[in-house]
Amino acid sequence: MNLDKKILKERLCSLMCADVNIIEKSESLLMIDTPFYFSDGDPYQIYIKEMPAGIIRLTDMGHTLMHLSYENDIDKFRDGTRGKLFDQIISEFELKENNGEFFIDDELNNLSKNIFRLGQALTKISDLTFLNRARAESTFYEDLTEQLYRIIGSDKIVKDYNFPLINNSQDYPIDYFIEGKHAPLFLFGIPNRDKARLTTITLERLLRVKADFDSILIFSDQSTIPKQDLARLSNAGGEMIASLDAEDDISRKILRKVG
Repeated sequence: MNLDKKILKERLCSLMCADVNIIEKSESLLMIDTPFYFSDGDPYQIYIKEMPAGIIRLTDMGHTLMHLSYENDIDKFRDGTRGKLFDQIISEFELKENNGEFFIDDELNNLSKNIFRLGQALTKISDLTFLNRARAESTFYEDLTEQLYRIIGSDKIVKDYNFPLINNSQDYPIDYFIEGKHAPLFLFGIPNRDKARLTTITLERLLRVKADFDSILIFSDQSTIPKQDLARLSNAGGEMIASLDAEDDISRKILRKVG
């Protein structure tokens, strides 16, 4: 490599320093203006506080969770898969947390390193919101179950139900069995193409044994399912709901069949 490492380091330091600014907010509080931004374009809020014994506290002053709460239920960050990921982030970056405030206490000599450390951690915490939008498979089922429990209660739902008249029924589980007004309601969650195909096979087997049932198919995002798979599923299944976000539609269609 022909690059002069000394010149490169000086150049990098110069460029990075140009992107960082210190703003005095009060006698005891400084704000660091960094090139870190949320997905909506708002900047991260990172502050410096001087603590006893020469310790410097780098903190977001609780702004990160407050910002994310505008469009997200941040209580879900503590539950299920999100909660595990949240705890991993806190542990990985050795953050401390107090009432929604994330901070790092360390010596002044480590300030630059800790600015990037806190920035990375806040980015990962912010990225948890994409689980709401993309709905990874594990969180999709958590969210769907939670929604169903709100609509009709956990005592009326059987998860992973095996229909006894299907051969090897354990290979074709029904995500949720609910006693309906006129017929059992079989509800399937569909986060991806593979589950769409398995649901089609399960429904076809139910029809083959002349099972009496109603069905509702709830997608994580129906637009991501290939048209051919969707058409085949449509021929076999009942009512479809395009997204888990359509909570009013889900509630209305379930209550119409369950009462």
